[in-house]
Amino acid sequence: MLCGPVFANETSTLTDQTVTYFLEMTAPSQLRAKPVPTDLLVSECEIKQFRFNQFLYRLIGGPWQWIERLDQSDEAWQREIESPDLRTWVAYHRGAIAGYYELRRSADDVEILYFGLESGFFGRGFGGGLLSHAITSAWEWPGTRRVWVHTCTLDHPSALQNYQARGFTLYDQQVGIE
Repeated sequence: MLCGPVFANETSTLTDQTVTYFLEMTAPSQLRAKPVPTDLLVSECEIKQFRFNQFLYRLIGGPWQWIERLDQSDEAWQREIESPDLRTWVAYHRGAIAGYYELRRSADDVEILYFGLESGFFGRGFGGGLLSHAITSAWEWPGTRRVWVHTCTLDHPSALQNYQARGFTLYDQQVGIE
């Protein structure tokens, strides 16, 4: 799950005390991977469908009030999702969508743009394995020299800890609304 200047969860609102954390990895050897649970199937969406990404964004981001993309036109969604610099993976548990992530490449950086679990799958041990899968996928993208992500204090309480446990290091933090 990610947090930015326009994200908030159900019980919080953005304030000048919101802290946004920026984390990075600069080598694949920094990854402290957690295995993907055997009952979690993670699949890349090789055929890009922007409406599916819209659905995933709402499903996963709804509890955290992800609103940044909601006012985008279908044309903007389609342009973004169909870009060769954006890739999407979905995690399934027993046929249900358990989570997803999007990666976005810019030059030799890959950002974990969106990452999260569907709220019914919290506490099942899927987060560390899915995040490890996301990081591995980012490093496997040819030419990657850095993988980065940002989160904030309005995100799931375990988000920052999960990123750091997987090997991300904090390189910047900002207090307040951007």
